[in-house]
Amino acid sequence: MSSPLDQLSAGALDWLGRNLAYFAPYAPHSAGSPPHLRAKAVMELALLCHCAARLPDPSGDRLEEARALLRRLWQREDFPRLFDTHPGAAPSYPLAFAALAPAGTDDTVVRGVLARLAPADLAPSGKPPLKRLEIRYYADKAGVRHGIEPYTELATLSPLATLPITPRPAPGLPGTGPLTNAEGYSLTHAAFYLGDYGRTALPLTGQQLARAGDLVDRMLNHCAGQERWDLAAELVITQLILGLEPLDTPSGTAAVQCLVRAQRPDGALPGRSAALRVPVLAPAGELFRKAYHTTLVTALMGLVILSGRPAWHHV
Repeated sequence: MSSPLDQLSAGALDWLGRNLAYFAPYAPHSAGSPPHLRAKAVMELALLCHCAARLPDPSGDRLEEARALLRRLWQREDFPRLFDTHPGAAPSYPLAFAALAPAGTDDTVVRGVLARLAPADLAPSGKPPLKRLEIRYYADKAGVRHGIEPYTELATLSPLATLPITPRPAPGLPGTGPLTNAEGYSLTHAAFYLGDYGRTALPLTGQQLARAGDLVDRMLNHCAGQERWDLAAELVITQLILGLEPLDTPSGTAAVQCLVRAQRPDGALPGRSAALRVPVLAPAGELFRKAYHTTLVTALMGLVILSGRPAWHHV
């Protein structure tokens, strides 16, 4: 009998597979969505496929149709132009486009996108640490030369090492979350880039890892209690990256149970949180726009955890 996490992950993957048409950025139903948001959805799907392809027990054929869609889009010169409508996307999205190119695709379009990057795009000047970390992560994957400092230096400047820790509330007293939403996402994204979604150990000291682990644990408990689904799923992945076994921690277990309760019978996670839940009778397009991100992150969380302990984890 499959576990609740198996069912959660499989349901999320199946929903994504049934809704691939909504990822297509040129379909008629996408016309009302800003171009860069259409591109963002595709890039998130590409990241899921990229991570799944590296796992020892990948998603089987559940993502084959998604990979076929991505291969078609990576051959279109007009697709990466969707990034141009959002200046804040540079240079991360062009670099991610190159880094996440599906296997077996011709690289003509990718080379054209990279040729449009300016030297300043790949230099550290004027960019905060998390942005520099993101640029390095995708530039390294794409084989692009850059001037960003090493991961060991970026790690000590990242939110994993610098976010302040507030005192824990007294037992029995209500408390606000230890981090704001923005801080929570900065924490998870720093872990994703530094740890390559669980692929490598973080370049942090034992004390820094313990500090980050405590912060993630507290924020995860808060998110599970408040039913903040997408951040909860990202924090569970972060626990794994920190060298923990999420299902062996009370906060990780609570978060997975929270996501299992939230999942609809069709497999979707209906929004970023309970407060933003999509109505049951919402049109299919609205459901997709508001549910795809959390559903995709939940699918990724399940794949990463169910694939087993990374080789670098302590035995």
